Amino acid sequence: MQNAVREELVTRNVAQLVRVPSPKYRVNRGIGAEQAHELIEASQDDRLHALYVLTLYLGMRRAELLGLRWSDVDLDTGHLEIQQTLQRVDGELRFVPAKTDASERTLPLVGRCRETLRKHRAGQLWEASEAGDTWQDHDLVFPSRVGTPMEPDNLRRSWYPLRKKIGASTTRFHDLRHTCVTLLLNLGVPPHVVREIAGHSDIGVTMKIYAHASLEEKRAAVRKLDGRIG
Repeated sequence: MQNAVREELVTRNVAQLVRVPSPKYRVNRGIGAEQAHELIEASQDDRLHALYVLTLYLGMRRAELLGLRWSDVDLDTGHLEIQQTLQRVDGELRFVPAKTDASERTLPLVGRCRETLRKHRAGQLWEASEAGDTWQDHDLVFPSRVGTPMEPDNLRRSWYPLRKKIGASTTRFHDLRHTCVTLLLNLGVPPHVVREIAGHSDIGVTMKIYAHASLEEKRAAVRKLDGRIG
């Protein structure tokens, strides 16, 4: 074979014969529109209410939300920029750049998103004044109760009671991002626009989330077939 390569007798790229398994990760379309509305209502008194709104409306990742700075948010013109994320690196919380060009994006703030962030900003200023000298300002939109970067796993303390309240006890926080993608596509938003909102590097990821049918949808489909050939 080596001689054949040297003699340029190989007529096709043998590397194309190698089958690299595609990465597998759990895909879930998240919750439906009704439960999304219930979550917004149920989280009204939660200090992270605005975080849930941004996740449902803009499909932001947890690391993007926790790394978001007020300097990245323009409430006057109505947009925010995703520049950095909060990640645990070598056991320490660090701010790192958005992982891809698609992840680094500008998102619109309209309607509830904009108004909720205004109220969140006012609430945070009050929280900082109450904390006094213990407040450490890092310009973060969603910091800990003393202004420092929030431990990502601590988000569960807020999310777990809320998901139980809306009857979604097995739903992961990340599934709310999938919820945004599914709801936007259901509304007829073009896939390439949804991809840019969610920050997917490939539109195939966007459509994979949408194509992941729920058990109820599968059951309804088989019922139709049963009515046709049963």
